[in-house]
Amino acid sequence: MLIKIRNSVLIVSLLFIGGFSIPEVKNGNNPQSKVSFRNNPIYQREIDMFNLNKLKQADIVMLGNSLTAGANWNEILGRLSVVERGITSDMLEGYANRMNLVYNLKPKICFICGGLNDIFNWVPVDQIYETYIKIVSDLKARNIIPVIQYTVYVGKDLMKTQNITLENLKGRNDEVTKLNKLLSDYAKKNNIEFINLNSRLTSIDGFLRTEFTWDGIHFKAAAYKIWAEEVDKILRKYKL
Repeated sequence: MLIKIRNSVLIVSLLFIGGFSIPEVKNGNNPQSKVSFRNNPIYQREIDMFNLNKLKQADIVMLGNSLTAGANWNEILGRLSVVERGITSDMLEGYANRMNLVYNLKPKICFICGGLNDIFNWVPVDQIYETYIKIVSDLKARNIIPVIQYTVYVGKDLMKTQNITLENLKGRNDEVTKLNKLLSDYAKKNNIEFINLNSRLTSIDGFLRTEFTWDGIHFKAAAYKIWAEEVDKILRKYKL
């Protein structure tokens, strides 16, 4: 994909790796995001599958991307009334576009995990935040308890599995920090539940620890165990 910016040509190559796409930038500065959730070839296929759902109600919805889609939440939570709504490589605008698939289930609570795909597609943090908060507000307006889950950091293993530098990883993790600060402030101000997985999954230098990931971003079972523990704490708090 060639994008002309003034007198220079910016070459951006996008590689979907099951949770986000990493732009490789040559001969130019960081690109402005030109990627839409609609460009994800998996998106409509998953929507079609979700539309086959015959359940009329589920208490708990896990909303997210490939991290959410990577677990059988009924099994790891030991609960039957859980529905997973994760789409690989999805961005927050994609979530907003498919919220009817959450509302139709009339859930009591919805756990949101997202933002990293947006960050790696160069969407500005303020824009990501606005979309995230609209999703939260719309859930609240329907008397559904929203749970904000901090966007996770990536790990150094990503340098091995993808053509990406340590400097790029640090830069993207810095954007994650900015987004999480905004989400944290909003959650505290508005009495919104939130989960901070980074406090348990990252190393002292702010990278996802190797023992929790098989490629630098996607979780191993050990990470899902911790995630399920944090989700269960909130479910027990609300007697769900």
